[in-house]
This record gives sequence, C-alpha cells and structure tokens, in this order.
Amino acid sequence: MQIAMTKKLATAAKITTADTDKSINPLFCWTANWTNTFDNRKEDMIVMVNHATRFTVTIYGIKRGQFKNIGAKMIAAIRNTLLAMNLRSELVDEYLRQAGDIVYVANRDRKMTAQVNHQGLDTAFVVGRAVNESRGKIKYEDTLGRIVSKGPVNYSNAHENSFIPDAEMIKALSEFTGKPAYQYRAFELLVTLDLEIYKATRRLIVPADMEFQRLHKLLQKVFDWKNYHLYDFAVFDESGALSARLVPDEESLDYDDGAVLMDGHKLSDYLPQHKQIVYTYDMGDNWEHEIQLVRTIDAHTEDSPYLLEAIGQTPPEDVGGVGGFVDFREIMQDPVHPDYAETKEWAGYWSVDLVEWKSRPRVIDC
Repeated sequence: MQIAMTKKLATAAKITTADTDKSINPLFCWTANWTNTFDNRKEDMIVMVNHATRFTVTIYGIKRGQFKNIGAKMIAAIRNTLLAMNLRSELVDEYLRQAGDIVYVANRDRKMTAQVNHQGLDTAFVVGRAVNESRGKIKYEDTLGRIVSKGPVNYSNAHENSFIPDAEMIKALSEFTGKPAYQYRAFELLVTLDLEIYKATRRLIVPADMEFQRLHKLLQKVFDWKNYHLYDFAVFDESGALSARLVPDEESLDYDDGAVLMDGHKLSDYLPQHKQIVYTYDMGDNWEHEIQLVRTIDAHTEDSPYLLEAIGQTPPEDVGGVGGFVDFREIMQDPVHPDYAETKEWAGYWSVDLVEWKSRPRVIDC
C-alpha cells in the first residue's frame, strides 16, 4: 500500500518518504494529510483519500504525540471504515492482503492535494457534528469517513462526471477481489410511534449487529428528532416483563441503578429472543417508539440501514407530548384559529403531512 504524505504530516510523524512508484494500482494508493477539526480547539485528524475512488478515511483525535505506529492506525481505520459499511470481512481482508505493507512517499500531486484538502473540509463538518452531538464524548473515531464518502464529488464539472466515492469503492473492491460486497445477517424492524390520532411508523432494514448508539442516531433521523433530550432503550421478554434497560452514559445510571450502559451492546444481543424493544426519547414529552422484529434476513446482500417505508408525520420537538401534539396539530389545521399565526411561526417548516421525499425508500446515513 502506497501512502503519499503531505509535508505537514510527514514532518509531524517524523517519517522519511520515498519517491512515488507510479506502477502501483491506484486502488492501493492513498494521499494523507494532518488537519484540524475545530478552529478554536486542538482536536486533530488525519484525512486519507483513495486515488482510484476518492473514498475517504478519517482518524479523528490524533495529536502530535500520538503518531507512534501511525501505519497500524491507518490500516485499522481503512478496515474499520469498510466494515462499518457492512462490507464482507472476506472482501476487506483480501483487499488489505493484496495491498501489502505501507510504503510512505512524498505527496507531489497537486490534484490529490486539492482533493484531500476538499475532503478534509467535508470531513470537519461530519466529525464536528458527531462530536457536538455526543457532547464531546467522542475522543477517538476512525469510521466517520464512510459518511463523508456518501457525498458526490466532481459535481462542479459536467454533471455526468460526478460520482459517489463509497459506491465507487464498493464496486472497485468487488470487481478486484471477485467477491460480492455484502452478505450479512439483518433484521427488518417495524417502529411505531402512537400519537393517539394516528400512528407514525417506519419500516427499516438494519444490520443485526447494529449497536444501540447507532440505532439511536437512525431513529432520530427517520422520526425527525433533533437529539436535544435524554433517551433509553427498554427490552421486554415474551411475558412483557422488563429484561434490560440500556442508557447512553454514566449520568443516566443515577436515575436507575439497574440499567446498563448501551456501549458495545448490539441488537443481536436481544433479538430475536426477546419480544420487543421500546425506544423512549425526551423523558418530559415521553415519546415511546415500539420496535418490533418483522423478520430475520440470514444473508442480506444490500446496503443498510435502509428505510423501506415511512407513514405519518412526526411531532416537532418540545410540543408537549402526545396531548400537546394533538392540540398543536388541530391548531395547524385551522387557519382561523386565534393561535394559528403564533403556532405556525413557532412550528417553522413543520407540515401537517409527511413530505413525499421523506417517505421514499433509501439508505439512511447515520
């Protein structure tokens, strides 16, 4: 594997670079830069861009004193990012085996410099958002490049020349190794939010090994929540008795010493052996999302998480629970109501009906 280091990164890592070998397959070539995420803080990251596909891999939370074994960190980041996309482990292992040991070369390609700088800006937005959403709890993360790589590149040129890096990487790896990209166990889930006057439902396909933290992010997206409030997951057995309550942080344990931290826990730890899971968001408004397992897919061959179906508009944040939402929606349907103008201004872009594009089947980035 050939990694072209920017001068800044090579100097910081104290690496002596060789000359570029132009005979190496571009799929095995990356350009890497060391940059910052925030202007006013020192959380640094390495951004790597693949020469053949423009696929991006990032390592967030690496400082000058942490460049020991940087090569191992880069290989791990490539592996972890590809596996986080649900790609077959056999495909990823074969790619890394054929790529071979890392050889560091000096970056003298202006085009790749521009590309790694551009991807670095996009990465800063993705990483910064993830860090802020976690309230600063993310200290080291090497898989967020998968989200950056879902954005189109070359769109400033002729439209027909634009492409999606993650799709290009998946295609290239599958063609090069001769192995299908996906084959993993998945669950089809039906998630229901009972709003009294109707039920908002989302039908999803997710990896069976999806961690609860990522499931939280997925549900926030498909139900249009803003991640402002506390949440938990409650798992129930066949009799309806509580089997486990999973919470996101130590602070949440103060309210229930019988709860467990969700870190490291996966859906497959509880499904299909348990009856249902309830995701509660905002302990004040108390939005309870009932998660039911529809079916198990033993060998899923497509990308996920995937939204199969979305029915029913969801409430805006801080509307006052189900009762408050019923009153709010009634006002929003009555332009002559004395509170209509004030309520509409408060609601912003919220609409009574779910807009069409939000109900379209699609892969969800989370």
